[in-house]
Amino acid sequence: MTSTPAPSLSEIARVFGRIGLLSFGGPAAQIAMLQTETVDRRPWLTGESFATGLSFCMLLPGPEAMQLATWCGWRLRGLPGGVIAGGLFVLPGALVILILALVYAYLGDVPLVRSLFLGVQAAVVAIVVQALIRLSARALTRRSDWVIAALSFAALFVFDLPFPLVLAVAALYGATRVTSHGPSAATLPRPNLPLVAGFIALWWGPILALWLSGAALLTQIALFFSKLAVVTFGGAYAVLAYMAQEVVEERAWLDPAEMIDALGLAETTPGPLILVTEFVGFLAGFGAGGAGLGIAAAVVTLWVTFVPCFLWIFALGPYIDWVSGQPRLAGALSGVMAAVVGVIAALALWFAMQVLFSDQIAWVLPVGLGTLGLPVLSSVNLVACALSGFAAVLLWANRLGVPAILAICAGGALAASGL
Repeated sequence: MTSTPAPSLSEIARVFGRIGLLSFGGPAAQIAMLQTETVDRRPWLTGESFATGLSFCMLLPGPEAMQLATWCGWRLRGLPGGVIAGGLFVLPGALVILILALVYAYLGDVPLVRSLFLGVQAAVVAIVVQALIRLSARALTRRSDWVIAALSFAALFVFDLPFPLVLAVAALYGATRVTSHGPSAATLPRPNLPLVAGFIALWWGPILALWLSGAALLTQIALFFSKLAVVTFGGAYAVLAYMAQEVVEERAWLDPAEMIDALGLAETTPGPLILVTEFVGFLAGFGAGGAGLGIAAAVVTLWVTFVPCFLWIFALGPYIDWVSGQPRLAGALSGVMAAVVGVIAALALWFAMQVLFSDQIAWVLPVGLGTLGLPVLSSVNLVACALSGFAAVLLWANRLGVPAILAICAGGALAASGL
């Protein structure tokens, strides 16, 4: 509910355009900036309305900060306001990521650039661990949450089970463990079927066109990132765990170092961290057919990543009051968030092994349970270890932003290389 007359679309464009250009620092900083601009500086939304919108966006798959921006625009000026707010939150960072991806594709193997990226990778290890600690404090409030997180970690890191299956089981357990549930006072709204059908057509129409045209790789990319848009609760780090499992180990579109570099570049740009998917899509296309196919793959990835975000907000926004009164949905989300902690723990350990050690060895588990990758201790990279530790200290001190820490660690790796 707005506390003043709704702003014009041009005002929304101006404010959310500036947010899109300055939204560094990940979802926590971005959500704080959104609150400052829409609640504190301009009484466009009440604090209660903003908090309700944030809780709603936390229930959805995908990037909560981008979806919150879309929700704010939708609450203020309906569908046009939501499209403008969400689009401008994403587009500046998307353009920067595309430029960086082109530079990386052509210069990534140059020793100077590779040394710089060693520092970025080392800092990313500390950043992911910090995200894990913060999320654990919020999501693991009961002993059962810790059990879910531990089992989810084992399911991904040890047994290599599919990410969607892990989340589905956690959601089912979270919903069934709710024992008390009273009736919701809110009335269930009628669905806006034309709007839903329109956004589904926007989402899947291009995918159908790619398939009919015989563009096999672009169709695979579109289908993969569409699936990602549906199952990835818990933010960009959970997305990365799924992508690492699929695009590195299963599809071989990227190697582990490129996957880690992708997050490092996304951390340095404005906009949602989910833009890491654009970088991954670009490299998959570039590796198969050069810059032209890479740019096409990046555009396809952006489209199927963010069109669903608009669909969730515009189709489900009217249900926000009803959803808030459904304890089993809240229980399912609690189970998913606990599982995401385990997922991100698996990601953090995988990142650390790839960055801090140059060699891994496969350890065969008993009774045919699979293989477990473990680092070869003699292959430790002392420079990377030192830079990760330094980045952790800087993050703990909370005196510098993530881009500055990435730059410092990149400079440290370059100095250590002697180039």
